[in-house]
Amino acid sequence: RRAVTVDDYFAIKRVADPRVSPDGRWVAYTVSTSVLADDKSESRIWMAPVAGGDPIPLTMKGASASSPRWSPDGIWLGFLAARSGGETQVWLLNRLGGEAEQLTEVKQGVEGFTWSPDGARLALMVKDPTPEQAGDSSWIGHKAKTPRPWVVDRLQFKRDYTGYLSRLRTHLYRFELKSRKLTQLTSGEWDDGSPAWSPDGRFIAFSSNRDSVDGSYNSDIWVIAADDTTRGATTRRLTTDPGQDGSPAWSPDGQWIAYTRQPSGQPLSLIYDPDHLALIPAGGGMPRALTASLDRGVGSPRWAPDGQSVYTLLETSGEQHLIRVPLNGGNPVPVIAGARVVSSYDLAPDGTVLALVSEPTLPNEVFAATGTGLRQLSFTNRELLGQLELVDPEELTARSRDGAAVEYFLYRPRGGDAGRPPPALLRIHGGPVSQYDKSFTFDAQLFAARGYAVVMANPRGSSGYGARFARAIFADWGNKDFDDILAAVDHAVARGTADPERLGVGGWSYGGILTNYVITKSTRFKAAISGASEALYTANYGHDHYQYLWEIELGLPWRNQKAWDRISPFWSVEKIVTPTLWIGGEKDWNVPIINSEQMYQAMRRLGRTTELVVYPGQFHGISKPSYVKDRYQRYLAWYDRFLQESAVTGPGSREKP
Repeated sequence: RRAVTVDDYFAIKRVADPRVSPDGRWVAYTVSTSVLADDKSESRIWMAPVAGGDPIPLTMKGASASSPRWSPDGIWLGFLAARSGGETQVWLLNRLGGEAEQLTEVKQGVEGFTWSPDGARLALMVKDPTPEQAGDSSWIGHKAKTPRPWVVDRLQFKRDYTGYLSRLRTHLYRFELKSRKLTQLTSGEWDDGSPAWSPDGRFIAFSSNRDSVDGSYNSDIWVIAADDTTRGATTRRLTTDPGQDGSPAWSPDGQWIAYTRQPSGQPLSLIYDPDHLALIPAGGGMPRALTASLDRGVGSPRWAPDGQSVYTLLETSGEQHLIRVPLNGGNPVPVIAGARVVSSYDLAPDGTVLALVSEPTLPNEVFAATGTGLRQLSFTNRELLGQLELVDPEELTARSRDGAAVEYFLYRPRGGDAGRPPPALLRIHGGPVSQYDKSFTFDAQLFAARGYAVVMANPRGSSGYGARFARAIFADWGNKDFDDILAAVDHAVARGTADPERLGVGGWSYGGILTNYVITKSTRFKAAISGASEALYTANYGHDHYQYLWEIELGLPWRNQKAWDRISPFWSVEKIVTPTLWIGGEKDWNVPIINSEQMYQAMRRLGRTTELVVYPGQFHGISKPSYVKDRYQRYLAWYDRFLQESAVTGPGSREKP
């Protein structure tokens, strides 16, 4: 076997979205690839027999397809695709073979869809048309294809990947397959999503924020009659909690709706508290909590065929499981547990569970859950994985300065000097409400193959450890979470698995933000990479898309400037002696590149070792394959420059020999 290289990132195929056929015999799923030669990514739909056997490609190369959804009779497979330069539409493919047929012809395209129980209709999610799509040619620059100026009149006026926000909203439509008739069901100054048909096909449940669209993160569960012809006249509101309610799922008898909700709805809980599973009568009434005592995040609820329990994903302690929650109040039943991550799943009518599962040395694949364990159905990356020497991480626990337990994963490097601990990288996850887990992590495998020990900690602020653990950093970034990640490094050093003289640090998004605290509060690290990070927080108000979140956590900057400045690492930039690479996307409005520019400018002005890399046209996530490869190559080159044996000693002055 050989070491992992940067190019293996593009050789790994990414499996997602498993969907089991109504007869339980087949599972459809997507396989995505990144093609360096064409500098683009592509997704195809495949189908595998649940009983076992060779998978079959259903959609062609060169035309991406996503969101496979079976018709209730199992004959047709609907999916989303944009072909021949058109907008994304719903297409149909006969399971027995043949060419795909375009079903919808919506001028502005389709964002999502779901089948009615009788298979005669679809519920579509469709965004309002632009003036051009609606046939308006009044704009004087339309002949030269000059874009209209953005006219901003919303409180929330930006969104990463979208840009400036207009008042065009996503609403629900009903589509008749036989007549091809399209009827708009909802309208208004809000977005509607997550449509779910009632078992009798009479109603559609969905989620929507109709209270303070731009001034809150609230969403509620609503129900509309599927035959509504007056755009929302029959809409009923089921939930009223001030937090986020979503992912509605009908019980088999149509009497109940299961959904996810934030337990308190208080501002503090909006990003830090884990979602819980709840039930509410479909006709209206008081909700009933099902998983409040777990203090762990849940998602993607689905009813068991007998209606006596609800399946849900459960995020916990560096893992993600599938559990079944009885309605009678009994303890949750593990369905798929252990040292792995279940990222999505589907249920056959007979209760067979098909799931997307990843492990530290296995990228996502489709598995069937049996009474005795898991049976793998897709082997998309088997040939490649058989060539690679992969690392199975150790799961360890460190004690922070105040005694808090901090879980971390340690990837030992390939090879190395038996007489000396290896150089080590502290890699920090984003979020901050997220977690490192037991799924396949290419970055860690790449760094370990390069000879680095990789420390991946879940400090306070991380999900998977309960509300109190996550809330600990509210309005206090770079304090307890800083202590936690340093405790993980100290633990690795004490065990002889990390060289204290050759430490690097880095991360993306909040991982970059916490990196900024590390390098302004510690001189232990000899190289840092701060990706898509923030530093001078006031500069982000009105420039990124977090206006409401900033106000909840720090208050309005002109009223509470001390709170903003107190935790802004920019004001400690003179303390940085660590050579630092600043990196991000040009069009990132999640964590704008202005932060990296300001930190780079300050370090350059101070005469420190630093570099700035900006990827043209990229958003918060770097997606163009050539840029992805470039970023990985720069990661390795930067760390190698300052941490490998050939590096010149002395913080702040390490150069290539």
